[in-house]
Amino acid sequence: MTIRRTITLAAPAKVNLALAVGAPSVAHGGLHPISSWMITVDLVDDLTLTRLEDDALSMYAILWAEDARRRSEIDWTVTKDLAVRAHLALQEHVGRALPVKLKLEKRIPVGGGLGGGSSNAAAMLRGVNELFALGLDAEALARIGAALGSDVPFLVRGGSAIVEGLGDRLEHHAEVPEIHMVLVLPGIACPTGPVYGAFDRQRPGAALDAVRVRSLVRPAVDPAAPFNDLAAPAFEIAPSLADDAEEIASLVERPVHVSGSGSTLFFLCTGRLEAELLADAVARRLNMPAVPARTIGTPPPT
Repeated sequence: MTIRRTITLAAPAKVNLALAVGAPSVAHGGLHPISSWMITVDLVDDLTLTRLEDDALSMYAILWAEDARRRSEIDWTVTKDLAVRAHLALQEHVGRALPVKLKLEKRIPVGGGLGGGSSNAAAMLRGVNELFALGLDAEALARIGAALGSDVPFLVRGGSAIVEGLGDRLEHHAEVPEIHMVLVLPGIACPTGPVYGAFDRQRPGAALDAVRVRSLVRPAVDPAAPFNDLAAPAFEIAPSLADDAEEIASLVERPVHVSGSGSTLFFLCTGRLEAELLADAVARRLNMPAVPARTIGTPPPT
């Protein structure tokens, strides 16, 4: 009989401090190549995994954490959840059942450009690999995760990295710079497909400016330095998001940026205290959920 073991893993959100996008190309299978400086922050989902007996059936539960600031209906089937799909992909890779019980408590908003589902998938890969002592390294897990989403390979390790191509070319940084920010979580949807469609209309034949992305990577980042080629397309798809960004910028007196394809907005701060004070100001005066955040590596399982 297998002795049950339970571990809890933190699945951190990712923020694009810089995101350059190129036009779709044949070399990339008709998809948009990117170059991005991605970091992970301490807004996390919690995955609790229990190893079950070898002949047991896996069980999955997905719910919102009690302290989640922006919730939406969990209206997808379990088999479409990225964490569950990651578990199934890992079982297929090793050629045998890896029975687990999953409890996923979410704090990262769905569809907010913070990679929550991808981070859940990456955490599942790490956790099952440890529970069953599979011995797969980060590169192997990243290859498995690549089929699930372009952010998954980065989020297997997290921290700070330049991510290029279709998310498959990674250049991890040895140190994670200490960067503080506020994440603002509007209740607006920015579907990725329409945002990329707007990008193609606005910038047909766009060249990928990877040099600009790399020029931003440094320990201290100017609040005006982050950029995102998908910001203007996101504002086209969700005009009220542009209004929110302008209103926040007027209050906090600094530039406001978009993470990923939106709809999460963020701005940089000088430290934790300023981030906490400004997050509180945004929440109270603008009635928008706002969370102070700082950069982190991927926490080990507990």
